[in-house]
Amino acid sequence: MYTQSFNVPDSPGATAPAAASAGEDPVRQAAFDARIDADGRIEPQDWMPEAYRRTLVRQISQHAHSEIVGMLPEGNWISRAPSLKRKAILIAKVQDEGGHGLYLYSAAETLGTSRDQMLDALHSGRAKYSSIFNYPTLTWADVGVIGWLVDGAAIMNQVPLCRCSYGPYARAMVRVCKEESFHQRQGYEALLVMMTGTDEQKAMVQDAVNRWWWKCLAMFGPPDADSPNSAQGMRWGIKRVSNDELRQKFVDATVPQARVLGVTLPDPDLRWNEERQHYDYGQIDWNEFWESVNGNGPCNRERLATRVKAYRDGEWVRDAALAHAAKKRARSMKEAA
Repeated sequence: MYTQSFNVPDSPGATAPAAASAGEDPVRQAAFDARIDADGRIEPQDWMPEAYRRTLVRQISQHAHSEIVGMLPEGNWISRAPSLKRKAILIAKVQDEGGHGLYLYSAAETLGTSRDQMLDALHSGRAKYSSIFNYPTLTWADVGVIGWLVDGAAIMNQVPLCRCSYGPYARAMVRVCKEESFHQRQGYEALLVMMTGTDEQKAMVQDAVNRWWWKCLAMFGPPDADSPNSAQGMRWGIKRVSNDELRQKFVDATVPQARVLGVTLPDPDLRWNEERQHYDYGQIDWNEFWESVNGNGPCNRERLATRVKAYRDGEWVRDAALAHAAKKRARSMKEAA
């Protein structure tokens, strides 16, 4: 999952949903709060505050958009994979990402929003997707690094969501997490192979790590002090772990992996802190992060244009499916009569 934009509203300058809406039924509100306090699950048929529903729609749809847009950087390498094995693995991975998007759009639809509405928000630029997919994949090593670092960060974000208070979202995440684990492993294995190759291949891996490392740290979202909506998300049981905690866990887990791989993480301030029992790390460029989140990333226009074109090119398939469904329904009604 690619959650950093879930802490900001879709449209620049807009405000996030309030913690509670005026005029909510106090009895229902109390019952909802009691279920949340008991770490229970909220299902589509259950009453929920409007602010909770809006927050979920924004978060789940942004997650779905990120999965769909995330197919593009790696899909660009399917025809250029260095072997049939790598091609088959990459095809399977990109297909998984498409499936994740479909699970998540379906989960968001249970909250009363349509897929057409969500896609229109994405295509028009009103909705956000993860900042990490605003960057180009320049070499084959980028595909491996995305698997290792980007999907590794995604797993760190996603596992707590399996305990999300909203049932359909939590259940979708169980399968997504299993598949993301495969993505992370295949990326790391591909890099291990490259690091046993030529000096040029090793340099290619190091260059990709240098370009993606800081962007992956930013994926976890702004510092907790600058993420005012996180507290409410955690109160509702939508979010389970804070941005800074997740980022620290990712750094602590990744440093030993980098050592085994034989690459250097591009942070001169990265060192073990004996007192904290964690790794210290340097400052993230949050200006670059916000530029990407607000639609000014290097590949933002290209990514959105590709998605819009794919949607328009597939219109005839949707029309044919609707016509077939209408014909089948009419035949059933005729037979029933």
